[in-house]
Amino acid sequence: MDLEVPGLTPRQREIAVLAAQGLTNREIAERLVVSVRTVANTLYAIYDKTGVNDRTALTALLNRPPA
Repeated sequence: MDLEVPGLTPRQREIAVLAAQGLTNREIAERLVVSVRTVANTLYAIYDKTGVNDRTALTALLNRPPA
């Protein structure tokens, strides 16, 4: 997966990759030792920054070839 999505912080990239791999918010929260709400809020910020609106689109964005 392309980790070089412009405008994302390292933590946002980490959560984006885990979400794109199919982990639930709860699984991501447990893995990163943060609250489920923190994961949800971070995903909202990721969607806003990248212009996507769901995990499927996020996965496609992360898997697209570099320009």
